[in-house]
Amino acid sequence: MDRVDLKMAYAAAAPSQWGRRRVLGALVGVLAMPEARAEERRRFRVAFANLNDDPSVHVEGLGFTGAEVRRSFELAARTLPVEIIYYDNASNAEAAVANAEDAVRRSVDLLIEYSSDPEANAEIGRKLRAAGIPVLAVNYSVPGAPFYGADNLAAGRIAGEALSEFARQNWADQTVIAVIAGDLGDTAGYLSERVQGITEGLRKYLPEVAPIKLDTSGNSVKLEVPLGKFLASQTRRKVLVAALDDPTALAAKAAIERASRAGDCVIVGQGVDRSVHGGANDKKEIDPNNRGSIILGSVAYYLDRYGYQVLPLAMTVLQGGEVPKRTITRHILITAKNVFTEYPPYDMN
Repeated sequence: MDRVDLKMAYAAAAPSQWGRRRVLGALVGVLAMPEARAEERRRFRVAFANLNDDPSVHVEGLGFTGAEVRRSFELAARTLPVEIIYYDNASNAEAAVANAEDAVRRSVDLLIEYSSDPEANAEIGRKLRAAGIPVLAVNYSVPGAPFYGADNLAAGRIAGEALSEFARQNWADQTVIAVIAGDLGDTAGYLSERVQGITEGLRKYLPEVAPIKLDTSGNSVKLEVPLGKFLASQTRRKVLVAALDDPTALAAKAAIERASRAGDCVIVGQGVDRSVHGGANDKKEIDPNNRGSIILGSVAYYLDRYGYQVLPLAMTVLQGGEVPKRTITRHILITAKNVFTEYPPYDMN
């Protein structure tokens, strides 16, 4: 494949215009290589240690699974000069360290580490430094390694501001209350940051509103009863619902419609997983043809596209370039107006 072919192939593989620009920009070093046959160019050996490959396990308190994260790396790597060795950390600190040790034994050129355990990450950082192997950290820091990940505080703030702005524009003469719903019992730092961001965002236009918190204990179906009771006690008020993930947003919608309160409530979710944006043949809750939905939108995290963002950083490191110490996921509110720009119906993911 010559230089022009490589550029065109990767442009086709990237799932959005934004993704193509980022990816093609990061591939300048590859495209600038002297003319040579593909087999004469160096192929790098990269290890990706995923948080959890189990397709039934959701990650980052959102509707995405680790299997979707891994798939994004598989897709993004197809036209890059890399061989990827995949590891499953299985959400286990000991497994993460063992996987890193195996990567060292295999003499990989770079390790992409997605592990949530701080002690394991510190140990992994020490082992890889001793072996002279660079590391990229995903969502959780590895000492001394460049970081790529979400900003849950910012993402929460986007949702809170969207809800408060809606209330300011549509319910200025009404009494407005707010609910934060989700797995509030989870002690993970990303959830507390998300809640803090939502609270700060709500206060932008509703400084007096103190949100009520409804805990689902990690099971969105459990939201129906407490939310139904809450709505029954607030018959003359407008209700803003900030869901900590998209499954909870959908559960809130079902509970609100069951209580016949759709005219009094609006919802914003977090994640933009397939349950709300859909694929070519899926039901799409956020859709230009579904503008009447009480789900205003959801804040994007792009976990299903991490490979397209992280692998270009890895290529830069492998080619001797510098990357920022922290690269933050792009977070925007996905609504019926922009969903097909960010997630076209033909999206390969």
